[in-house]
Amino acid sequence: MAAISSISRAEVLSLYRSLLRTARQFCDYNIREYSKRRTIDAFRENRALTDPASISAAYSGGKSQLEIAKRQAVVYSLYAPKIKSVMEIRPN
Repeated sequence: MAAISSISRAEVLSLYRSLLRTARQFCDYNIREYSKRRTIDAFRENRALTDPASISAAYSGGKSQLEIAKRQAVVYSLYAPKIKSVMEIRPN
């Protein structure tokens, strides 16, 4: 079995910020908020991980989710709704 390289705190924070940044790219309010909430919840769930193997697995899972989210943001932007969600309309 190959040696598992340790994932630094900076790499984890970078992944977290990248996921949140990608979530902001979704045009649809519901998908954008779901993506942000899912990212925050996943990182909170994995906060207490100490085993290097489980940390590495969670990190690589997060990286794959980031790539999926980036692709989906592009696809959703092609089919963006013409009107805003009720949640995005601000009263004057």
